[in-house]
This record gives sequence, C-alpha cells and structure tokens, in this order.
Amino acid sequence: MTRLGSPGGDETRGSRDGVEAVAVEIADAVDSLTSLWSVAAQEAALRLSLHQLRALRALEAAPDVNLTALAEQLGIGPPTASRLCDRLEAAGLLQRSPHPHKRREVQLRLTGHGNRVLKDVAARRAQALGAALASMAPEERSALSRGLRAYLAARETGAPPPAQR
Repeated sequence: MTRLGSPGGDETRGSRDGVEAVAVEIADAVDSLTSLWSVAAQEAALRLSLHQLRALRALEAAPDVNLTALAEQLGIGPPTASRLCDRLEAAGLLQRSPHPHKRREVQLRLTGHGNRVLKDVAARRAQALGAALASMAPEERSALSRGLRAYLAARETGAPPPAQR
C-alpha cells in the first residue's frame, strides 16, 4: 500500500476506497496537520508545549473550572495538572482564585495575556492551514470539507469500532 506523500501519489495496492487504505491516508494527513499545528504554535510569541496549549484551550472552553475538572478534561492526574497550572500561572497565562461559595476549591481562569496567546496561536494555525488549502483546487477543498463533515457526523453517532460490532 502506498501512503500519501510517498512516491506514487495516493495510489494503493487494492481498492482506493477500502476502509483500511483510507484510514492510512487519513493518518498520514493527520500527522502532517499535527506537524503544521506544532510549528505554528512554536512560532507564536510565547512558546508553549502541546499540553500547555491543551490546558489553555480547556480553560477557554470552560472558564472557572477547578483543578480536578481540568485534570479530568486533560486525562492527567491532579498533581500533574497542578504543576502545569503552576507553570501557566508563572507565565501570566492563568489566574487562580478562591471559589466564591466553596472555601476549599480554587477556580482557574485565563488571564487577558492567556487569551491573547491563544488567539495568536489560532491565527498562526489558520494562516498555515489556509496556505495549504489555497494550493488545492476548489473542487478538492469542497471534497475535503464534505468528507470532514461526514466524518464528524459519523463520529457523533457513536458508531462502535469495527472490533466491537
């Protein structure tokens, strides 16, 4: 099977529309997109790790979350989340404040600087992705968009993986 970006283009031994062949092609594209995402984030004014960016995005989506909830969202333990928040707070990206009704709980919130950093990273990522999309033919962009919408719809239905069917 030939993979995307390798000699021979996107041809495969066997069916081009086979689920496994398409999965390999998508995996290659995701690797490329991940690289693009990482490079764009590293070009931002403030370099952050992917874990730090994930934490900032989680806080953007759910302001005033506590440490335990953030740890659960990120799939990490509370001590790891606490150290991550220490670094983000030291960088001026995160603010901790006492919960107004629960004395033992601390709320986490992005600072203005944290919001600006997220906007900067998002803009750089959109610019890098836009450059790649601009080099595609309009019908290719439309096909990609349709395919991504179909993928998201299929994921939303919660179809079990093939091994569980």
